Amino acid sequence: MVEQLPLKQLTKVRFLVEAHNMFFTYVILNKERNKFYVGQTENLETRLLGHNKRMPNKKTSFTSLNNGTWKLIYKEEFNSRSEAIKREKELKSSRGRFFIKQALKKW
Repeated sequence: MVEQLPLKQLTKVRFLVEAHNMFFTYVILNKERNKFYVGQTENLETRLLGHNKRMPNKKTSFTSLNNGTWKLIYKEEFNSRSEAIKREKELKSSRGRFFIKQALKKW
């Protein structure tokens, strides 16, 4: 027999599970095309697989248009999606792209 938790406890359990979700801002590189891409996601492994596969509904996406293998070269971890999006925007700015290009010279 499965024990039923009161609604108050279920809400607390759900909050605790959601609180442990991590979000990532990442940079991937396609050496064959000399291109990099900045994004954010909750599931980095699945997202990277998506970038490297031909997705029928994403024929015009940046990574689909630039054939080749995309490899993870940089990532940062955040507690919320809003923090990850903020950092993604920073990395997409001119200063952020400069930071990435300087890091690529060492890579």
